[in-house]
Amino acid sequence: MRWPFALALAAACLVASACGGSSTSPSGSTGTLRMMLTDSPFTDAKSLFITFSEVDTHKSDTAEGAWSKVQFPNGATRTCDLKKLQTAQDILGLGALPVGHYTQVRLVVRSAVIYFDTAATGDACGASLTAPPGRFANVTIPSGEVKLNREFDVSASTTTMMVLDFDGDKSVHETSSGQYTMSPVIAVVSVQ
Repeated sequence: MRWPFALALAAACLVASACGGSSTSPSGSTGTLRMMLTDSPFTDAKSLFITFSEVDTHKSDTAEGAWSKVQFPNGATRTCDLKKLQTAQDILGLGALPVGHYTQVRLVVRSAVIYFDTAATGDACGASLTAPPGRFANVTIPSGEVKLNREFDVSASTTTMMVLDFDGDKSVHETSSGQYTMSPVIAVVSVQ
């Protein structure tokens, strides 16, 4: 009687694919998204500080308004001097995301400041970045949210790297009254 039971169990395993594993990732698997920032900077400045308050991603199989946050290294915001990123890259965000297909990235820019006389010291991004002395101007950001429609996949236990180019010259504009405004122009350069 054991032989028919073993055959029935084997047949059930083949039909349900429950006994031999599956080619799909188990529920709850994660991969890593590493988001890098580079720049084509605002040419009238010695330094251009941009503070990001959010970096989010949208997964294709989630509701329209559902976003997954990508963490900033060492803090709740990330400030970068775009002038220091002309020939370099620095980390904007890094974090674990559920495995799957993603359709958008959303960046929220909290503030921007232009420094005209002296370049900043310290790293391109992060806490060691120090505001330089001299003339500066705060930049008004009417809509600090930028959505980038770029599809990419996150696979289990791997790192997906995305490079973003923040175009300072196209983003920052001087008004007729001598004030500065920003409509962030950011492009996805590559996804690997």
